[in-house]
Amino acid sequence: MAFYYWSIIVFCIDIFSGADGEPLQEEDYFLSNPYHLLRIFSSQVFQDSSEEKNRRKNSLTHDMEKHCNIEIAAKVVRVSSNQNEGEHEKYRLEGLMESPSVDDDGECFSSILLNSTSLNVEAYYNKAVNYTLMVTFISFLQVLLLIRQMEHSNTQSGAAKVSIIMIGQQAIMDAYLCLLHLTAGILVESLFNAFATAAFFKFVVFSIFEMRYLLAIWKASRPLNSGEGWEIMRRELSVLYSRFYGILLGGILLMYELHNFLRPLLFLMYSFWIPQIVTNVIRDTRKPLHPQYILGMTATRVAIPLYIFGCPSNFMRIEPDKKWCIAVTTFMGIQAAVLLLQHYLGSRCFIPRQILPEKYCYHRKVEDSTNQPIDCVICMTAIDLSQRTSEYMVAPCEHIFHSGCLQRWMDIKMECPTCRRSLPPA
Repeated sequence: MAFYYWSIIVFCIDIFSGADGEPLQEEDYFLSNPYHLLRIFSSQVFQDSSEEKNRRKNSLTHDMEKHCNIEIAAKVVRVSSNQNEGEHEKYRLEGLMESPSVDDDGECFSSILLNSTSLNVEAYYNKAVNYTLMVTFISFLQVLLLIRQMEHSNTQSGAAKVSIIMIGQQAIMDAYLCLLHLTAGILVESLFNAFATAAFFKFVVFSIFEMRYLLAIWKASRPLNSGEGWEIMRRELSVLYSRFYGILLGGILLMYELHNFLRPLLFLMYSFWIPQIVTNVIRDTRKPLHPQYILGMTATRVAIPLYIFGCPSNFMRIEPDKKWCIAVTTFMGIQAAVLLLQHYLGSRCFIPRQILPEKYCYHRKVEDSTNQPIDCVICMTAIDLSQRTSEYMVAPCEHIFHSGCLQRWMDIKMECPTCRRSLPPA
């Protein structure tokens, strides 16, 4: 059964100039009012033509046709435009569209409320291009920060101090941003080049630098497996990548199901420093992250959500939420402050000593009963045990080294230089 909707236009528009409520002149209405096109468009869509009338008369469903009127009662209000909108006027259409049937057999469709605002396409595109430039610049800064951090932890011991969950969480965030910008470029064809550029830089950040760093941390945390066969290494690598992309896909499905709770989910995603803080406390690690990396990543990560939810003139036209922006900025600032305290004052500086586990003391007194000189196997010079205990360090395996020598050695390997026994954190 087919229904054909044809109408006689009844179009009532009240024109107001905004705050003053004075009607617009007829010349101004036809020259500047963008909603004048609405009547023309409606007439072209709903008005009968001679060809359509003949076709409908010859069709089998002629007796089943339903004749309707389209009645639109609306008003166009000129909205005060800000500087970001340029010189173009901005209008808002508010009204009601109804469709009573000509044959008194009910309405053709339910009433529809009309509420639309004009859009300056040129200004909109400029905002979108500026946004993609900001994302591209942020991605470039993140690449530099990642290179700086990878140089800071270029040893096996340094990479093992970094939380693999922290880097993985940031890589997943960048993968999401890459997919979002690529999708936006596909949907808006005229902005494809701008969004594709931003997506490409995000792809470089997560697929090249962060995944490479993730692999280095994973290898550093398994020193015993590095000398095993290639089959075992390949199997463990496949497990690592399958977990990463499984979490990536699962996160997409989760955000789709919980799209009404998008802001709490974003708040949870921006807790990526917490795994590193917990790792520092558990392992009592010394300076795993460079301060520039902590501050730079905190600032660049929070820039995009602050633009989306804090900028009144963002190109996505999302209403600003100052409370959420203040909350996420404070949350990120607290995490960064804790990491900096751990860097300069110690990983467990904010935890009461009463609840801390007992820590091995490298600076303990050694009684030299043999009166024979002891050499440091790292620098091959003699160790004077008569000096202060801070000048030398004693490993759990009773091997003795200069304090500076062993500390530099532990920055590379957490193994005794003499017997290869594992060393506890200093």
